[in-house]
Amino acid sequence: MTAIAEGREGDHALAAGIAEARLLGTDLVLVNLRLSALDRSGVPEDLKTTIVERSGPGDRDPVDAVLDEIEARPDVDRLVIGLRRRSPVGKALLGSVSQRLLLESPVPVVAVKPPA
Repeated sequence: MTAIAEGREGDHALAAGIAEARLLGTDLVLVNLRLSALDRSGVPEDLKTTIVERSGPGDRDPVDAVLDEIEARPDVDRLVIGLRRRSPVGKALLGSVSQRLLLESPVPVVAVKPPA
């Protein structure tokens, strides 16, 4: 499963999620955390893919959305997320979806950063 956030981090997570699905020979589940629909053009047609769309920020907490999908799909064995560089103070003041997913995910998490 891959959580797709806004920006470069989400794009990088998508690429890493596709690579992980191919490596493991599994289906790809994408949880779209963006405010707009996910562009399928970056998703290979030969890879069985499920896209879980949210209806926007009022849908539910992004972390809850991802964790609910993991719980609903017992075959999920890995979560791929994108990270962005933040200062320690920024993390403390603003919180972090990525940090919460790292701490609360019941499955191993692969965290990837886009190149600098």
